[in-house]
Amino acid sequence: MKKNLNGIDHFTQVGPAANGVFNVILVLLSLACILPMVLIISISFSDEAALREYGYRFIPKVWSFDGYAYLFKQGSTIARSLGVSLFVTGVGTAMGVVLNALLGYVLSRREYKLQKFFVWFVFIPMIFNGGLVSSYFIVAQFLHLKDSIWVLIVPLAVSSFNIILCKTFFRTTIPDSLIESAKMDGASQLTIFFKIVFPLSLPVLATIGLFLSFAYWNDWFTAMLYIDNPSLYTLQAYLNRLLADLNFLAQNAALLGVSQAQLLASMPKEAARMAIVVLAVLPIACIYPFFQRYFVSGLTVGAVKG
Repeated sequence: MKKNLNGIDHFTQVGPAANGVFNVILVLLSLACILPMVLIISISFSDEAALREYGYRFIPKVWSFDGYAYLFKQGSTIARSLGVSLFVTGVGTAMGVVLNALLGYVLSRREYKLQKFFVWFVFIPMIFNGGLVSSYFIVAQFLHLKDSIWVLIVPLAVSSFNIILCKTFFRTTIPDSLIESAKMDGASQLTIFFKIVFPLSLPVLATIGLFLSFAYWNDWFTAMLYIDNPSLYTLQAYLNRLLADLNFLAQNAALLGVSQAQLLASMPKEAARMAIVVLAVLPIACIYPFFQRYFVSGLTVGAVKG
């Protein structure tokens, strides 16, 4: 950092060599994220015999739509799981955005008498938690949410990180004078929040909305713990259950009195499993670009103050 003639600090520009190194690193990181998905898509369009003979390839040796044909045959089960995932993601994201924003707004008000206490009350679970046993007892025994659609929504709706993120945004971005003016006009706290603060908070709301939608869409662990009814499986839980069943059958073919060849002939193939992965990833991948601008600005909230 250097000082100009006016004594104002400014950052020295990055040199061409350092800039080139950073670009190479970013390209490598991007390829590490993109190439696995490209490989999965390629496998989903590959012929099963070609996969066994040539292995995985970025460009299929023999093209085939057998994997997606399997999905079409399992249409009712996959459609039901997809519907559950869409409902859980939509309702959970909307509920989580409102709840996290409300809690963050309350904690951002300095005049709130219990503000410091509840800030620590929210912050401590970011470092310590009660563990799986206590969580299971509360959700299944105390709240009686086991084997219901709400067990897939309620436990993930609120998180300490999202609350702190909202609190920081409201504290650093929303002027106190704006809140005071609304109070002088007789507006209640709920009116101030929903009619003034909420519309001005699109960056942070989009950020936590993306966090929540990713968490809900990719969640399979909650269904594994609390869901026994197959009709309530999400798409990710169905995929996880399918892969677990296939691995069990492949490893215990002899115990079932079936030859390995017969079992492999009747099992869903590698291309079908990768086709399910593509189906699970595609919706969330299509949504992200529309929120990227707000996502970036929301992540940098509070990083620079003028």
